[in-house]
Amino acid sequence: MHPIFVAEGAERAIPIRFVSAATWPAMQNDLDPPARAFAAAAGFEARPGRHLVLPTADGALAAILFGIENEDAPRDPFLPGSLAGLLPPGLYRFANDPHDRRLAALAIALGAYRFARYRKGEERGVRLVVPPGVDAGELSRIAEAVVLARDLINTPANDIGPDELEQAARTLAGRHGAQVRAVVGDDLLKENFPLIHAVGRASSRAPRLIDLRWGDPKNPKVTLVGKGVCFDTGGLDLKPESAMLIMKKDMGGAATVLALAHMIMDARLPVALRVIIPAVENAVSGSAFRPLDVYPSRKGLTVEIGNTDAEGRLVLADALALADEDAPDLLIDMGTLTGAARVALGPELPPFYTDDEALAADIAACAAAERDPLWRMPLYRPYDTLLDSKVADLGNVASGSFAGSIVCALFLKRFVEKAKAFAHFDIYAWTPAAKPARPEGGECQAARALYALLKARYPA
Repeated sequence: MHPIFVAEGAERAIPIRFVSAATWPAMQNDLDPPARAFAAAAGFEARPGRHLVLPTADGALAAILFGIENEDAPRDPFLPGSLAGLLPPGLYRFANDPHDRRLAALAIALGAYRFARYRKGEERGVRLVVPPGVDAGELSRIAEAVVLARDLINTPANDIGPDELEQAARTLAGRHGAQVRAVVGDDLLKENFPLIHAVGRASSRAPRLIDLRWGDPKNPKVTLVGKGVCFDTGGLDLKPESAMLIMKKDMGGAATVLALAHMIMDARLPVALRVIIPAVENAVSGSAFRPLDVYPSRKGLTVEIGNTDAEGRLVLADALALADEDAPDLLIDMGTLTGAARVALGPELPPFYTDDEALAADIAACAAAERDPLWRMPLYRPYDTLLDSKVADLGNVASGSFAGSIVCALFLKRFVEKAKAFAHFDIYAWTPAAKPARPEGGECQAARALYALLKARYPA
């Protein structure tokens, strides 16, 4: 169980009372006179995010007041996540329901996250009794998965290259009894992964394809593909300083599919799970791939390089071609791919693409229910011509500057034919400014929504 959660002890836990502007007048009457007088003296207002620690007569903690939105107002169910950094050490419980007790409890766990690999983290000692009717095991596996993704993304590239990403996959596999195979370095050429090799060959750290398998092969096949660019300089089309600054997060797709894989395996969902990660560093050296180079792909399509900074789609192309050969029931890829997606939708709302209407509706419903925001964008076929090349089957970037995220999705779709359903996610994997339950830094986007989707489709 996640260390913040406690299964028992409600009788000795400090109550957290959720109040809104609408409920505060009535709730004041439920407080004992000293507590009511203290709240009045402190000037407490039941506004979203406000809190007040109520003392007992002898100076101990009596209760916590925490402001939430009115029922008729737009709500952030993760607002209680700020409590993880506000509360004194102690054991707490929900005295009444916030808008969503499950998401509120999860928010407190996610809000307690600190990246402490390089300096000692502050242990606040806040513990929460799991609210009645909420599955503590389910909350814990989701929280653990988010921590896994955040830790991987936040780790700088000097400590997580392709080899270390492979070791992270092997550690996760060992925990759940999965099998891992890796194709490394020049073996990528021998086993027909030319695009992965081309992107990663300039680095002193060997590129590789990581292939994890788990579950009964007779079960429905679910395959996850995650972009594992451990650092992206942009290659010879070098990024400017401002764009390169947080490129340690460019393996966020790989981190996210590993987090989702943890949820799936820990819940023992009845699927044949496969996780494929092309892991590279897009570096600059004499062996770097160049603009206007042409390379074959695993699928047999030749690709002309219009920009070496559009490398993520290249490594995903070979990985998707491999995944597609298995004709999975559901194929999902994730990557931190285009600035165009951020221009269109910002950092908090990743776009996804699919031709499957039922799948799109289910993803949207799960994203809304889990408050894991996603937005469907169109695979607009007329834009396929933007990928035309005069010397190869296709280029890796558009011939113009428009519709970058859509064009990337269309590029990847060229490498998928046999999968029964396919969805592509262009995630950001980063929180630029801290919000409740979402500290600044690496973020695990879309995984909770997709886990809810898979639970509904393949119940344990």
